[in-house]
Amino acid sequence: MVDVVFVLLLFFMASAGSQIKPRELTINLPSGKSAPGIDVPKTPLIIDIFPDGKVQMNNKVYDTPGSRELPELRAKLADTINKFGDKDPVIIRPDPQTRHDRIIDVLNAAAASGVKNLTFS
Repeated sequence: MVDVVFVLLLFFMASAGSQIKPRELTINLPSGKSAPGIDVPKTPLIIDIFPDGKVQMNNKVYDTPGSRELPELRAKLADTINKFGDKDPVIIRPDPQTRHDRIIDVLNAAAASGVKNLTFS
């Protein structure tokens, strides 16, 4: 019994002595005044597709429901990609009742405009 207590005492003494003392790590961070600012879009690009074929991006309707090429949407997407880059995601939110061919029309317009980061919601 004394041997077990002695081994436990040695174990706790050895582990208590090896504790790492917390220290402060000093790092010199850059001030950031020399870096130029970048333009970021104020709102995310959200494209809603309705069951009647209407396509809306950020609450503005583009093209007619019968338009397969979606030239207005393509132009707006291309302009946004040229201005802000292709890093920001374009979110497509189709209504559950939307026809699949209309979703494909929007995907084709996004691809033709140079969209690289595309998600569905």
